[in-house]
Amino acid sequence: MKKYFEILRALREDRDLTQSEVAAYLGTTQQVYSRYENGVNEMPVRHVAALCRFYGVSADYVLGLCKKPN
Repeated sequence: MKKYFEILRALREDRDLTQSEVAAYLGTTQQVYSRYENGVNEMPVRHVAALCRFYGVSADYVLGLCKKPN
């Protein structure tokens, strides 16, 4: 099972977005977002929820609890 940070990286890369672009959407820095994607820091729930809305996927998908995005 993939970790949530691996799923978020794949979602970002599939849309050809940079870490800086996603970080700007979240209102944080690229460095902080990079630490989330690398599993160094855990992402706050508010950021997980925001990215679910941004990518149009369910939280269950991001958390690796189901295999389908919706």
